[in-house]
Amino acid sequence: MKFLVTLALFAAALFAAVDLNHATVKELQSVKGIGPKKAKQIVEYRTQHCFESVDDLVKIKGIGKKTLKKLKPQLTVTPCQ
Repeated sequence: MKFLVTLALFAAALFAAVDLNHATVKELQSVKGIGPKKAKQIVEYRTQHCFESVDDLVKIKGIGKKTLKKLKPQLTVTPCQ
């Protein structure tokens, strides 16, 4: 039983969505398709703007609709503070 609980917790952490408004550069880089440069651009963008939805990623240079479609399942947005 302990094994199943541990496995469930690990799976939840593994598949958890990364929050655009609160993730660090390192956390953003854990998303398949976001490298160091894009992660830094995302953090720089959010210092001036709050992400209202994952769709706002297209405001980042180099992220278009096709890339957004690939990234969207791995990301989430919670309100800025």
